[in-house]
Amino acid sequence: MELIEIRITAPDLEVADRIATTLVEGRLAACVQQLPAITSTYVWKGRIEREEEVLVLVKTTSEQFDAVCAAVIALHPYDTPEILAVPVSHALPAYATWVGDCSC
Repeated sequence: MELIEIRITAPDLEVADRIATTLVEGRLAACVQQLPAITSTYVWKGRIEREEEVLVLVKTTSEQFDAVCAAVIALHPYDTPEILAVPVSHALPAYATWVGDCSC
């Protein structure tokens, strides 16, 4: 089992809450954290954009990545949502076991 943290940006707390609840209730993630009021600066369709967003951090396993992507795409209003998996190289063993047990 490989632990990952998936980073997703959402336009607001309502979308972030919907994603968090869906992933945890569906046992696709053990925990989802929301960090409100980040500012993202990015290029979209040739223009520099700046938006306030919510950063969503999903604690899960690599086996769940495709299912998490499908769930997020179904809920997300963006054409191309940010969904990035970051491998977790080290974790408290009890925490890693808990994530694995909850994300199956």
